[in-house]
Amino acid sequence: MAPPTIPALPTLLALLDLGGIAVFALTGALLAARLRQTFVTMAFFALVTGVGGGSVRDLLIGAPVFWIHDPAVAPVCLGVALVAWFTPRGVWEGALLEWADAAGLAAYSVLGTAKSLAYGVPVVPAVLMGVITGCVGGIIRDVLASRPSILMRPELYVTAAALSSALAAAGAWAGLSTPVTWTVAMAAGFALRGAAIRLKLALPAYGGEREPESQ
Repeated sequence: MAPPTIPALPTLLALLDLGGIAVFALTGALLAARLRQTFVTMAFFALVTGVGGGSVRDLLIGAPVFWIHDPAVAPVCLGVALVAWFTPRGVWEGALLEWADAAGLAAYSVLGTAKSLAYGVPVVPAVLMGVITGCVGGIIRDVLASRPSILMRPELYVTAAALSSALAAAGAWAGLSTPVTWTVAMAAGFALRGAAIRLKLALPAYGGEREPESQ
């Protein structure tokens, strides 16, 4: 059976997709730098963070793993690690990286949902695939670094990915124009994540009774 047809990415959006991979890879490389690891560890963190979410998505929906068949992705991740190795960590950290990460998160979530729908995944699982695409690379990175992952922090990160994914799926289900749907979905997720960055928005924690500590 022929593989499903996925909406072709315009050249600019394809470049933004590759840019999002580079941003995620950079966050992985910078974490390895903060932990004062070797270049091998830095390159591994960059690759895992850049392609982790998309790889898990592709395995779950039965698609060829994207970066195995795209000759640009792995070199970009490894190139980012090389650049990070030879530049001071402070050059990259700060608000600019956070905003770039927000844009990558929104774009990745939309593209992950769109690809899942194209492979015949039902709407709700496709939304979850979008969230996985945007977030799992960072979760794997944090677990490898033995630090609390984004799932364990109240900041609006996964929620922003879920918003972009849900809007992308809703637009596709309603038969709306793909460019309009993707643009609105990306903008909404980016705006929510941006509001979280600027206003320190976070989800409320569970307020039930604490279990008594063991004596």
